[in-house]
Amino acid sequence: MDSVAGRLRYDHEPVASDRDQYQLGKDARARIPRSAHAEYTPDARRDPLAILEQQNASRLPNLVPLRTARMLQDPFAFYRGTAALQAADLADGAASGANVVACGDAHIANFGIFASPERRMVFDLNDFDEATIAPWEWDLKRLVTSVVIAARGRGATDAAAEESALRSAIAYRDGLRTSLGLDVTQRFFEAAVIRGGRQYGKETQRLVKKAVASAEKRTSAHVVSRITELAEDGSRRIVENPPRLTHVPAEIEDSVGEVLAQYSRTVSPDIALLLDQHTVTDIARRVVGVGSVGTRCFIVVLTGPRGEPLVLQVKEATQSVLHEFGGVPEYDVAGIDRATLAAHHGYRVTASQRILQAVSDPFLGYVNFEGFGFYVRQFRDRNLSFDIPTMPDEPFDDYVRTCATILSRAHSRSPSSAFVAGYIGSGDALPRAVTAWSMAYADQSLADFEALGEAAAAGRFAVSDVL
Repeated sequence: MDSVAGRLRYDHEPVASDRDQYQLGKDARARIPRSAHAEYTPDARRDPLAILEQQNASRLPNLVPLRTARMLQDPFAFYRGTAALQAADLADGAASGANVVACGDAHIANFGIFASPERRMVFDLNDFDEATIAPWEWDLKRLVTSVVIAARGRGATDAAAEESALRSAIAYRDGLRTSLGLDVTQRFFEAAVIRGGRQYGKETQRLVKKAVASAEKRTSAHVVSRITELAEDGSRRIVENPPRLTHVPAEIEDSVGEVLAQYSRTVSPDIALLLDQHTVTDIARRVVGVGSVGTRCFIVVLTGPRGEPLVLQVKEATQSVLHEFGGVPEYDVAGIDRATLAAHHGYRVTASQRILQAVSDPFLGYVNFEGFGFYVRQFRDRNLSFDIPTMPDEPFDDYVRTCATILSRAHSRSPSSAFVAGYIGSGDALPRAVTAWSMAYADQSLADFEALGEAAAAGRFAVSDVL
């Protein structure tokens, strides 16, 4: 009979030690110098507008003009909606050779506050639509570029934006080293619990306290009171607010029971039992975000045995842009079932979220419906994103450094994280290189934003007059 140790390894080779991985990372500097990460050279054949059109082709046609309108609000809104463009531009760039479970869209607006299952308020990544296995540098460059664009949008000089970006890149380096000082088991259970922000200055503490207080009010009961009205039979019915919120055709309403039954088989038994004690009250299509506008997204209102509401979001999961436009190979990591992955993009999203977040929504699940993949989660579980454009300077710098630290914690769960730390080292060579790249890519993104505006003015892209 095989030993227990042998069986626990499944069919994998023994895991390399952190020390060995760290040394491999240091050795990789000779092959790919850290200074190489400063170079951004656009491909002469790049066509950002064609990529946007390719994405629009698979989206709901009536919502595509709304997506364009939202992307044209400002350069940061445009950047939020263009993960596909950046994936294509990163595809041939410098990479150390270490892949991690990556968020795929780690800009600073994709972090926020939400409640853990134990009802503690935590701060973490909150968007995983593009998550997959990919070079760690891609997440870091997407985050640091977003710092530059957001800082410029707040009126910062280029020198100030560069300084904020560098501090965020350094925070990633330091956060990764701190996480690697923990046992690997600890890395998977180290949650970013909010305790009033006492590690920050008074201005940041006030902002965090206000945000937590606002987040605690964002519950299913609160959202139901805002978007529904009492029908004659005593049930709650969603009030339409086109184009953001509209009722679905009868055939989708008729299928919701089957969809929820399939979804309930992908959650834990306790959540399945909880769901079984709820009745569907209403369902509507909801427009979300910037980059996701035009994808299929629904909210389902359920009612419990005492009349208490529970709202679920059912959101379309498409192929990750890191696969489609970045050319990364298929997701392959221990713990992920490849057969399920092949059949469900929603499974990719939920699996990645559980890996990258310290604590995740217990209602996370997935389902296929009418040939489309979806993932399911709670809607408004005390979640809140910070209002980045209105942040004063000190809280902004604290915020972007915290985002970078959280990203490093997420990456530290991947087996190659010690390699990454060894490659980065303890100096500023890699942070400065990534900052230089991000300053250049922020200029590229601004040029793409202006190109979209010109194309829209010329009639190539329809633009909604309603946001």
